[in-house]
Amino acid sequence: MQNFTKDKQYYKFCAYGFLKNLRFFDAFFILFLLERGLNFTQIGVLYAIREIVINVFEVPSGIIADTYGRKTSLLGSFLLYITSFFIFYLSNNYGLFIVAFVFFGIADAFRSGTHKSMIMEYLELNNWKKHKINYYGHTRSCSQKGSAISALLAGIIVFYYGNYEMIFLLSIIPYLLNFVLVWSYPNELNKTQIKNDYLQKHSVMQTFKSFVEMIKQPKVFSIMHSSAVHSAFQKAVKDYIQPIMLSVVLMIPLFSQVEANKKNGLLIGVFYFIIFLLTSQASRWASKIDVKTKGDTSHKTLLYGLIFGILSGVFYYFNLPIWALLVFVGIYIIENIRKPILTGLLADEVPNELLTSVISAQSQWKTLLTASIALSLGILADYFEIGLAFVLISIVLLWLTITLKWFGRKN
Repeated sequence: MQNFTKDKQYYKFCAYGFLKNLRFFDAFFILFLLERGLNFTQIGVLYAIREIVINVFEVPSGIIADTYGRKTSLLGSFLLYITSFFIFYLSNNYGLFIVAFVFFGIADAFRSGTHKSMIMEYLELNNWKKHKINYYGHTRSCSQKGSAISALLAGIIVFYYGNYEMIFLLSIIPYLLNFVLVWSYPNELNKTQIKNDYLQKHSVMQTFKSFVEMIKQPKVFSIMHSSAVHSAFQKAVKDYIQPIMLSVVLMIPLFSQVEANKKNGLLIGVFYFIIFLLTSQASRWASKIDVKTKGDTSHKTLLYGLIFGILSGVFYYFNLPIWALLVFVGIYIIENIRKPILTGLLADEVPNELLTSVISAQSQWKTLLTASIALSLGILADYFEIGLAFVLISIVLLWLTITLKWFGRKN
């Protein structure tokens, strides 16, 4: 039941999510880097650099947003994104790719969480905060639609131009539109109405202390690990679905007379479009699945996700790319089922006065895991090949997850 007004700002929030996810290059990122002559180890290093930069700037970016304004923070992040897109479009140099990933990482750090806090501020100002799940669900659905449309348009762009470079240049357009959109947000959303000078001064120390305290408590650390590890795993491996898709595309007889890059781009765009339509529905299944798994959804879905990683690697190794792709999609679906469930789990397990610090520490733990997985995956993919790299990474994470779960129960 809807208990809020779909006013002008509601549609602005929805438009923000839609435009933010019109990153046309996402569907072809690894294929683009491989085409530029990079190997998987170099790609893994770039991904790790991005995650480390996000980790370093995450807490300072929050302080800056609270001090100088959220709109200012978001506008700055869009300029950094656009700069990185230009560098990707122009560069064939590995050093410049590193610079582009650094800009991208800083932009992610300044954007992440800032817009959510603006939505919460708006709900608070309008006395709609009790409807936050429903309201945020509406805006999130627009983001998922943006991802689906982005993939389809990206495929059409590659089909038309016959190369991957243009998708970076054209990605600048929706980000410029989002820059103007955020600029038009009311000034009352720029800074929080709640004074938090103490939090600004001590948030770094508090986050570190919370992280240390969780390490000392195996049960709490196990929950945090379960919450973070699948998101880190999915983020680190998600782009490796592109070589798998390419293997499937090569088996499809359609457009046989069309230039290879054009055919590959169009069909990969269609694949991604279907995947994001599925993930947009996945969060709707969360509550039903949580009931069926009797409250242990976090652990069970994590195990399933890692098992899917193993199976995808095995299928790809034995040259069964269609099966590898189908199983890999399961990782995307599970990630979108887990997100709404884990938000509630954290709120249930952690005292309200510590929740912000715990979420921040968990986010940093996820980022460190993502960097480690991305780097390891790149090295293993070069030393062995992609299929075996998936298997080895997934087995290590599965073993770590089971061990921490057992250790948590024991204590």
